[in-house]
Amino acid sequence: MVPATKKQIDVARMKADLTAVKVELLSAQCATDRVRLQYSAQDIGAFGERETLKRMIASAAALHDFFSQIEAQIKNAEDAAKGNG
Repeated sequence: MVPATKKQIDVARMKADLTAVKVELLSAQCATDRVRLQYSAQDIGAFGERETLKRMIASAAALHDFFSQIEAQIKNAEDAAKGNG
């Protein structure tokens, strides 16, 4: 049994999952750029469906929070590596 404090992960599976996420995020970014280049933020805010926009904003905020945590983890690891160098 794996101790609760040390969870084992399938690294190969995680890397494959991250690759899939990368592709999906790139697709979402391209779709967003198409809309952004065609319509102003003011027009989207004024004429876009409120609930849809709120859900999209919540999704973007959740992604930002998640990737900010990962960014902080990477920065901590890099800072620790510099301290040992």
